[in-house]
Amino acid sequence: MTTTITLAAGIGASDMTAYTLTSAGLALGIALLAVEHVIWWRGAGGGKKAGGKGTPAAEGGGGKAKDPMALLPTWSGIAFGTLMVACPAGLLGYASGFLRWGGNGIGGLVMSWMTGTDAQTVTNSSAPRIDQGGALVVTALVIVLWLLRKKFPKLTKGKFKKGVFIGVLLAIGTGIFAMIGNLVVPGANDLGNWALNTVLHANIGVLV
Repeated sequence: MTTTITLAAGIGASDMTAYTLTSAGLALGIALLAVEHVIWWRGAGGGKKAGGKGTPAAEGGGGKAKDPMALLPTWSGIAFGTLMVACPAGLLGYASGFLRWGGNGIGGLVMSWMTGTDAQTVTNSSAPRIDQGGALVVTALVIVLWLLRKKFPKLTKGKFKKGVFIGVLLAIGTGIFAMIGNLVVPGANDLGNWALNTVLHANIGVLV
């Protein structure tokens, strides 16, 4: 039986990008999100000692337990993954579809092996679609990330990439994760449109 989740209130179908997420893909995304937060809650451990094992503090391994900044790479990745889902096409849009397909497949194999139950489709909708302003923000963000890619520690990049995968899987149009999509995507759209009005038309106003 296929269950389709309705679109978030106040958002029309034409303002959404469509995709399919299975119960197995959803389970995988939730599991990855939970693991990241368990690690954060317990702390990343101390810095590397002379002659000992461990991750150097410079590589992101010296964070204290429950330090909000330690979650920044993961949640930045989740936000970026949500923006990828909001892209109707292009490399980012197609990449989000590929990652979601992989997540559905991996989760489906685990679910089938562990429970003997096949995954079911849980939603056919996603985060709101980016507009011209949002596309400006996403493009600028991609350029900045590419140019600074060698400046980030390896562990930080790994957490960001995992966050992107989580965001692609969980950026659904309703429920708890709708709050993420309904905050990140309209926020990017508003920021980009404000920048366009400011740069092109010198219409400097307050971003609401």
